[in-house]
Amino acid sequence: MVSESLSGGPGAGAFGAPLVEGPAPEAQVAQDMVRRSLPFLPLLVLLGALIGGVDGAVSAAYAVVIVLANFLLSAALLSWAAGISLGLLMGVALFGFLIRLGLIFIAVLAFADASWMNFWALGVVLIVTHLGLLFWEMRYVSVSLAHPGLKPPTRRTAAPTGARRPR
Repeated sequence: MVSESLSGGPGAGAFGAPLVEGPAPEAQVAQDMVRRSLPFLPLLVLLGALIGGVDGAVSAAYAVVIVLANFLLSAALLSWAAGISLGLLMGVALFGFLIRLGLIFIAVLAFADASWMNFWALGVVLIVTHLGLLFWEMRYVSVSLAHPGLKPPTRRTAAPTGARRPR
């Protein structure tokens, strides 16, 4: 009943808002993004080296660290907020994005005067890695409420040669 959820009955979080129980799909997706990015890290550092030599490679590696930390921090904040209330989850989703943008700005600004900083390499790899990981991960994220987070593994059974697959 509505009155039970407003009074903070069973299954209600702070302020009586309903809680979503179960595993945190945010953390699962972020960890999967980090895992899938590992084979591409040398290519991104090579891209940075092509743009700016050794300084570009170091700047590219720093950009990758910033991106992966950003995604993991996002997942941690969203998982934390989801355990408290849906209203807090929405607020963290909106304002957490702005805060994380500020943290990226601070991370870049902190080393702006470093001798190894190459802003072109850092910027290109920062943008390419953010967008690339998001678009790459779209292939693996489930949009079903039955399987929140990642799509369940499928078992592909190949049909014998010349046989038709049922429709």
